[in-house]
Amino acid sequence: MKLSSISRRIFSHFTAILVLCFSGASFADVAIVINPGKDVTLNEKDISRIFLAKVKTFPDGTEIVPVDLPLTSAQRQLINSNLINKTESQVRAYWSKLVFTGKGLPPKELESQEAVKQMIASNANVIGYIDAALVDDTVKVVTIIK
Repeated sequence: MKLSSISRRIFSHFTAILVLCFSGASFADVAIVINPGKDVTLNEKDISRIFLAKVKTFPDGTEIVPVDLPLTSAQRQLINSNLINKTESQVRAYWSKLVFTGKGLPPKELESQEAVKQMIASNANVIGYIDAALVDDTVKVVTIIK
């Protein structure tokens, strides 16, 4: 009996590890998007610096307003790990330090990808991210994060 109980535990843990290892592969591509009327080119390093408040203006000199999705969204997790190269706890610690020292505020958090699209469509200074499958003519893709 002990062997089957141990075998089930091992199998359960092994399955959980496999799911965690391959869960990133199940994320859809994330599109970094801006207002369609904005004519700028940004690379991934520029975008990372924007979302860390190290860059506060577009190349044309206008203010940048980055927006985030909720902490629990798969898109935000992908942005943090593949673009910003930090875990969520590292990102939170980074923002805590900036807020405490008065050097910056984190991007405004919007409740949904649709809210991100609506804000970008109505404000040429906003930059955000959504699932690439949700891109339409209300936003312009700057780059795709995989």
